[in-house]
Amino acid sequence: MLKKLLCVVLSFFIVIWFLPVYSNASEISVSAESAVVLNADTGEILYSKNPYEKRGMASTTKIMTSLVALEYGNLTDTVKAKLSDVTVEGTSIGLKEGDEVSLETLVAGMLLESGNDAANVTATMIGGSKEKFSQLMNKKAKELGMLSTNFKNPSGLTEEGHYSTAYDMALLASETIKNQKFRELCSTRSYKATYGTPQYQRTFYNHNKFLSIYDGALGIKTGFTKASGRCLITAAERDGVTLVAVTLNARDDWNDHVKMMEYAFGILEIKTADFDAAGIKVSVVGSQKKQVSVKLSSPLSFASTKDFKDYETVVYVKPFLYAGVNEGDYVGWVELKNKDGKVITSSYLVSAETAKADFDEFQNVTVFQKFINKIKEGLS
Repeated sequence: MLKKLLCVVLSFFIVIWFLPVYSNASEISVSAESAVVLNADTGEILYSKNPYEKRGMASTTKIMTSLVALEYGNLTDTVKAKLSDVTVEGTSIGLKEGDEVSLETLVAGMLLESGNDAANVTATMIGGSKEKFSQLMNKKAKELGMLSTNFKNPSGLTEEGHYSTAYDMALLASETIKNQKFRELCSTRSYKATYGTPQYQRTFYNHNKFLSIYDGALGIKTGFTKASGRCLITAAERDGVTLVAVTLNARDDWNDHVKMMEYAFGILEIKTADFDAAGIKVSVVGSQKKQVSVKLSSPLSFASTKDFKDYETVVYVKPFLYAGVNEGDYVGWVELKNKDGKVITSSYLVSAETAKADFDEFQNVTVFQKFINKIKEGLS
């Protein structure tokens, strides 16, 4: 009980719970039929064009396939490829029936070479079948708030009922880029893998040109089918701020992404939440000073547009402290959360004053504690 934190929720801002649409068509123009730039740290939409239209997303599907694989599987586990999984149209990493391959190699093969065979083998390895794996993909989509998405296969090949939106795919990318292994693989230029019968070493090359043409690029995934057109999802980091960009059915996707990223980074500014800790007091046990006031250990700063207010402040403090308490001692923390409940930034709460221990007070506490312990013993 002593370690349990008391959660006090203080909302200093009105949180808007609908999906915002920003009309930025006058600022920039892109070739994509649907596009979004999202601040991965705050969830704020920085640019959008038809963000909620359902469309095919081609091989950008493999972002979700990779995320589910990384969450459910072990990278060092191996599997033997089945003929039904490697007999597939489109791009492949050259897997043959009976080839033994690791999960890490499969994920690398999806992210760098966009291997449809790698996606199918991964699905069977993790889910038991492509159909059951698709259920895991849709379960994860719901968890992420992807309300207009449905996955029917792990590769992104055109299939009725397989669709998403630019906004939903931006939500997915924002979550996936936080996975360290995914981030490492999607941004690497090449990857050496060994498999085959007999086994031999080969090299995967990353086909994401954004890594070469944009400073701070983190990769993520390309995609193309005749039905979906050119699809591209990228991420970039600048001054500690991570943005993700999505274009679906774009004739000039590389230039679209450079243009969108430059625009989005250009409208961001560093803001500090107006948080007042003056009303927060923490009780002290064993001191003549019965309470101490608190303060932030560091400002609640984050990058956003000037008008962004879609967040709430949540405060967690200890129910009480034992004396003596020194100024600067840890007493809890504060989080800023966006409309989806994800943490934007946080800061520790510390004591703003001291509370010296008082011997008589501690005597009373000790006697009382012994009394409580005896009651507990009698009940046990």
